[in-house]
Amino acid sequence: MKNSSAIRLLLSANFISGIAQGLSMISIPLYFNQIGMSNWYGIAYVIITCISLFWSTYTGTLVDRYNRKYIFICLNVICGSLLTGITFTGYWQGYLPPYIVIAVFGMTFLNYNLHYPAFYAFMQEITEPEYYNRTASIIEVQSQLASALAGGVAAVLLENRDWGWIQIQKWEIYEIFALDAATYFIALLLIIFMKFQPIAIRQKEIGTTWQRLKIGLEYLVKEKSVFVFGMASYAVFIVVLLFVFYLSPLYVSNHLEMSDAVFAQSELYYAMGAILAGLCISWIFARSTYVGAIIILTLITVIEFGLLTFSKSVYIYWLMSFLLGVTNAGIRVIRVSYLFKCIPNQVIGRANSIFSVVGILFRILFGGIFALPFFHEKNQVIWALFILTGFMLFAALILVVFYRQLSIGRLKSKE
Repeated sequence: MKNSSAIRLLLSANFISGIAQGLSMISIPLYFNQIGMSNWYGIAYVIITCISLFWSTYTGTLVDRYNRKYIFICLNVICGSLLTGITFTGYWQGYLPPYIVIAVFGMTFLNYNLHYPAFYAFMQEITEPEYYNRTASIIEVQSQLASALAGGVAAVLLENRDWGWIQIQKWEIYEIFALDAATYFIALLLIIFMKFQPIAIRQKEIGTTWQRLKIGLEYLVKEKSVFVFGMASYAVFIVVLLFVFYLSPLYVSNHLEMSDAVFAQSELYYAMGAILAGLCISWIFARSTYVGAIIILTLITVIEFGLLTFSKSVYIYWLMSFLLGVTNAGIRVIRVSYLFKCIPNQVIGRANSIFSVVGILFRILFGGIFALPFFHEKNQVIWALFILTGFMLFAALILVVFYRQLSIGRLKSKE
């Protein structure tokens, strides 16, 4: 690979910041659950998602117009500086008010909306086509390894621990934010020293934001099969995002009636499953088509949610968390490989931002429904799981109906 050194630095920066970001995003919903404001957090989640709808529409035009290395530098400087200021406020006051904590969640959420489209577009730009499958697997493994470490650290830091000669006091939310801020600056240094030679050559684009966004829309209108695949294959990711960041803490406290540590540990098991998928999924489905593999994995996820709905066992919850990691990450690896092969680097940022916008609309819809008090009473969160299960079944049906139009060949394990 021509840019192996640059790819390693980019993956390292993503890995380091991903650990602390993951820890923050696990800690924040638990923080609101602990202070009895989970319903308020749900409303804030929907508002932030609505804001990200407009932001995501714009981010694709940034990713396709500007140097992606400079985008990462700006992101790390801005987020690291803001989080540092918030951290100092927490240490000075001895606590952080809920509105500041939700502001950090919002900042991190909006950062994701630019970070990941830029990250995937950058990886496609500096990777040879014959390495797309391998690159997609590596991306998923390192991302989920970061999530696994974040879940493991969260399980230790979010409750008081007494292991005889080792005693760990529960970290305050602003102490977790301090760790997060430090990793932004470490990632910044790695990106600054990164040198690369573009594999995919892009033409410089001018014009207004709308004119540049229109190019991406016109591409997807012309390539309808890419749009159908991009959206239907996104369904499991939408569901898992809602479950992990919103419903899972509620599921643990109201349905399983267990402590927050059970949720934190589930993040670890989820990431372990995702790492396994990143390592093995191309080999497991080597003889299958891209679309066929995603249909199978989507239907397996439906079964997993069914078991979560009807079980009150912590061990079943942990097992399903592991399997959710396998199926969601497996779909992500296959989906990224498919889109790398089909979408030109010139428009991939805008195409992904359009997928993201449609995904956000679904999250707004479901988030608004799940913010109703009904889903926060007793164990009625399981009705939310029923709704999400139906959504995934519908997506799988679309992939089955359009199977012939979407098929571009089989996965190759040697890649």
